[in-house]
Amino acid sequence: MDILRDKILFDDIKKRVETLRFGPFTFQVGVEHREAAMLLQRVADAQARFLSSPLSQVANRLEQEVLVSSIFSTNTIEGGTLTEEETKDALNLDPAQVQAEEQRRAVNIKTAYDIAQKSAQVPNWRLSVDFMKQIHAAITDGIPHKYNQPALLRSNPKNVVTHVGDTAHGGRYKPPQYGGDIELLLEQMVIWHTELANAELPALMQAPLIHYYFELIHPFWDGNGRVGRVLEATVLHSAGFRYAPFALARYYMERIDQYFTLFNLCRKQADKKTAYPNTPFVLFHLEGMLASINRLHDRVNAMVKLMLLETHIKHLLDTKEINLRQYAILTQVMERAKPFQIDELHRAPWFAALYAKLGDKTKQRDLSSLRRQELLYVDEKGFVWPGVMRLK
Repeated sequence: MDILRDKILFDDIKKRVETLRFGPFTFQVGVEHREAAMLLQRVADAQARFLSSPLSQVANRLEQEVLVSSIFSTNTIEGGTLTEEETKDALNLDPAQVQAEEQRRAVNIKTAYDIAQKSAQVPNWRLSVDFMKQIHAAITDGIPHKYNQPALLRSNPKNVVTHVGDTAHGGRYKPPQYGGDIELLLEQMVIWHTELANAELPALMQAPLIHYYFELIHPFWDGNGRVGRVLEATVLHSAGFRYAPFALARYYMERIDQYFTLFNLCRKQADKKTAYPNTPFVLFHLEGMLASINRLHDRVNAMVKLMLLETHIKHLLDTKEINLRQYAILTQVMERAKPFQIDELHRAPWFAALYAKLGDKTKQRDLSSLRRQELLYVDEKGFVWPGVMRLK
């Protein structure tokens, strides 16, 4: 469907809901389509290039990397304190071994991702209130909170007021407080999502809108941000975007101030009846998808190069063009997910053991030979990288 040709149709997909206590609440597309059209096309082109890359050769490894990065990022946005490496370790634990709350948060997000991915495989998947509750139950399972209970919608007592946001990010917002209003708005958001899908609004626009309005409703006591990002990812995953929906969490984390500020900006624009009030958040989302897909594409290319390099150095060892010490160095460097300082290499116990009975000249000769053959690269800042072999 041509998004420009059908802009009037999309603009008409509004749903005004009269709640009992919160007052009127309006769901709308609210996006200036000419601004979004170019980004939509760029994301579609990037996705096509990504899918045409040698993805199948590294799919399992890429999926694991995206999983860890995404869980670390979405958890960090909400105040999680685990590092990326600690997140990876937590996900490798036997569920029975997970005791610490921070580890539980990470494992819970993975469970929610598994539910989302499985659900998104169902043909013509659509959002439902039960699905939102299921995701919330997974994310907050075993996490202590004064009021929150997994899958239970928020309904504030008279003496407890929920606010969202802060002055540093555009102000505080008071979402619906009464459970009946919250349940009604979620039910109407589900109907509205079906209307968007039936009208063939691109999933790349549906997803951020569902994310945005879910956060405005703020239906649970805890975990709303994590749930909202999973809902967004599920909409995209069901439309054929396999990795980028979850990788998008890192984009949000790296721009966390802009991310939080845009919720308030769009809300205030809607209150002022500004034309196309949701444009800034949707464009931010599209820019994030474009950056995430391009980053994934670059990572696939790097992984494939490493695979070729692994095959190449094995051949060099077999033909005695490199020795066992050099092979061990290259293997260790390639196993590292990130470059590291040359001094760290020299201090590594395994490296010292290689040359325990040999002199510094042998050590320098081995390293110089690897660099000369472009099997090892040390940049101007002293970081060690795997070299890129030259195919003949």
